[in-house]
Amino acid sequence: MLKVGLTGGIGAGKSEVSRLLVAAGAVLIDADEIAREVVEPGTSGLAAVVEAFGEDVLAPDGSLDRPKLGAVVFADAGKLAALNAIVHPLVGARSAELEQAASADAVVVHDVPLLTENGLAPLYDLVIVVDASPATQLDRLVRLRGMSEEDARARMATQATREKRLEIADIVIDNDGPLEGLPERVAEVWADLERRARA
Repeated sequence: MLKVGLTGGIGAGKSEVSRLLVAAGAVLIDADEIAREVVEPGTSGLAAVVEAFGEDVLAPDGSLDRPKLGAVVFADAGKLAALNAIVHPLVGARSAELEQAASADAVVVHDVPLLTENGLAPLYDLVIVVDASPATQLDRLVRLRGMSEEDARARMATQATREKRLEIADIVIDNDGPLEGLPERVAEVWADLERRARA
């Protein structure tokens, strides 16, 4: 099994890279998806979030109101740390379960947005960083995701710098240009990952 950590700044195109890797044959373990799963209604994770942040973070149907919680934690480093202390251990445990279920010869890609920030690089055989300039990230967040420039900059500011991400990279996928070239770049990386998995 080859364990790969995949990360990149918000708006860099990491989700598109993970989609292409799955299409090529990778087993994907998506930390964001698991982070949503562990705070679904009825889970101990959601109960802990409500205990820490109050009933105000719930939607009328009893699910987590993510935008409301985001507005609270992204404006306050202490609250963000408190949320991470609840969610990260749950995500880690579920990720380990999913990894153990993969076949022995699989290329398992862990899509982890905060891999750099949380010092997780040593957990993987290698780390892939999807890289784009801050200007490109900002443009994509505003133009494609409909964020205000202020919101986009605030989200980017909570993440590691581009330099910090590149420091931990074993493989860099440059996604600063048009998306049309991305499949070809990812195909080259996939061929390399398959070679390493067989070695």
